[in-house]
Amino acid sequence: MESKKLYVGNLPYRTTDADLKDLFSGAGNVVSATIIMDKFSGRSKGFGFVEMGSLDEAEKAISMFNGRDMDGRALTVTEARPKPEGGAGGRSFGGGGRRDDR
Repeated sequence: MESKKLYVGNLPYRTTDADLKDLFSGAGNVVSATIIMDKFSGRSKGFGFVEMGSLDEAEKAISMFNGRDMDGRALTVTEARPKPEGGAGGRSFGGGGRRDDR
């Protein structure tokens, strides 16, 4: 059986990994549940990822939890997309300073 990773967005900022795992266990076997944290502030970014044990369980989780209210916020639950190559999201962070071409 192949596990399936889901993106979970619009989470309340106080949601923990354990909260996310407990919620999604209602749809089946949760392999992992991770809230993404801001590396500078250490606070939640309001989204995370849940890996379900099978494709069927992932589809059930999407149908159960996408749009569901959690502390006044409508959750967004979709199939996770692969991370883009390069990690910078296509943005360039080079140069732009003063040039002295004399």
